[in-house]
Amino acid sequence: MKLTCAIVDDEPFALGLLESYVKKTPFLELVGKYSSAVQAMKELSDKEINLLFLDIQMPELNGMEFSRMVDKRTRIIFTTAFSQYAVDGYRVNALDYLLKPISYADFLEAANKALQWFGLTRTPNAGSSEEVTTPSAQENEIDSIYVKSDYKLIQIKIDNILYIEGLKDYLKIYAEDQPKPVLSLMSLKSMEELLPANHFMRVHRSFIVHKDKIKVIDRNRIVFGKVYIPISDSYKKEFQEYLNKRSL
Repeated sequence: MKLTCAIVDDEPFALGLLESYVKKTPFLELVGKYSSAVQAMKELSDKEINLLFLDIQMPELNGMEFSRMVDKRTRIIFTTAFSQYAVDGYRVNALDYLLKPISYADFLEAANKALQWFGLTRTPNAGSSEEVTTPSAQENEIDSIYVKSDYKLIQIKIDNILYIEGLKDYLKIYAEDQPKPVLSLMSLKSMEELLPANHFMRVHRSFIVHKDKIKVIDRNRIVFGKVYIPISDSYKKEFQEYLNKRSL
């Protein structure tokens, strides 16, 4: 699998370093490198980019502002000297962030996370970047997903998923036909975008549930066997509306 990528950084040294990292990473293909977000905005509009390595602190147009303008199919990895931007990065759904000075080991870990994310939206033998599809395009047709876990690609049928638990950068996927949860390196937000919204619902910052599998609700908690999943205040209204449409 190849991922097309671009680099945006106003520091020549950082730009050159990231370019060298991309070139020695077999699954990355460099499409462009830009010294400003303004330049990138002009030149990337007609290019299909899977992955964008984006500096945050830049003149004219900073990385945070530019990240909201790129194609929604493009995943972003922020590169920054300021660690306080990490939280803001996840608010715009960044896949990861790299703190300067960036080592190749850290770069490769973030790139592998991107590879895994795109692997979920392709069949195991998919080849070109043109085969990447958005979750919305798949919403009414996918019946399974492929999750990378312990260097293996595991197929999980959508209908067998009970619920998904987010643990910082990892997920635990609980399925009816799996003796134990499948652990995978990706964010809960990324998984939420991948799953069909007509079957799944976020009920807590750490949980997504399969709506069709909800059998028991006990005092604002969804019950799966001995597990009680809380419904947080921020998702309570949406969940109650879902229940109202199906309650007698």
